Amino acid sequence: MRLLRPSFQIIRAHLGAYLALNGVVYGLLLLGMGAALAFPELNAAMITDQEEDGTAALVTALLGNAWLFALTILAVNVLTVALALILLPSMVVPFAGIALFAHKAFTMGVVLAPMDATVAKTLIPHSLTILIELQAYVLVVLGAYLLGRAWVRPRTVGAATRREGYVHGLRQVGRLVPPAMALFVVGALYEALSLIHIVPRLVVGG
Repeated sequence: MRLLRPSFQIIRAHLGAYLALNGVVYGLLLLGMGAALAFPELNAAMITDQEEDGTAALVTALLGNAWLFALTILAVNVLTVALALILLPSMVVPFAGIALFAHKAFTMGVVLAPMDATVAKTLIPHSLTILIELQAYVLVVLGAYLLGRAWVRPRTVGAATRREGYVHGLRQVGRLVPPAMALFVVGALYEALSLIHIVPRLVVGG
C-alpha cells in the first residue's frame, strides 16, 4: 500500500483532470459502440481487419492456455498501447498520446459493440475487463497529461525551465505506473480466464 501512496496523492491533487479523462475515455468507448450499432459496416470492417492481420487467429490459438493468453494480453496492453501509443509519443510531442488513445478508445467501442445476441452475452463478463483495463489506460493518459502540462507550462509545477518541467512530469508518470500495472495484470488474468471458462458457457448455455 505504501508503494501506491504517491499515486493516490497525484490522483487527489489532480482529481478534476482524472475525472474528466475518465469521462472522455469511457465516453469515447460508448460512442464507438453507438456508431457501430448505427453503422454496422464499421464493426464489420474492423472485424475483417482483425481476421486479415492475424489477431483473431492468435486469440483462437491462445485459448487453450490461460496463462500464455494472459501474458500475451498483458504484453499487448502495456507495450503496444500504454507505452508505444500513449507514453512514447507524449514524450516527443506534448499530449500526442492522449489524442492517439482517444482514437483507440473509439475503435475499441466499434469492435466491442453488441452487434448480435452472442456478442451481447460475451459483454456480460467482458464488461468487467473493459472497466479494469480502461481504468489502467486512464492512469497512463493522466500521466501523459501531467507530463505535457509540466513540459509546456513548467511554472505550474514550480519548475524554472521546460527541461525541469519535463523531468518533473516524468516523475509523475513513474508514480502512476504501479497502479496502472496492477490493473493491467488483473485485467489480463481476468480477461483470459473469462474468455476461456465463462464466455463459452454463456454462449453455449444460451
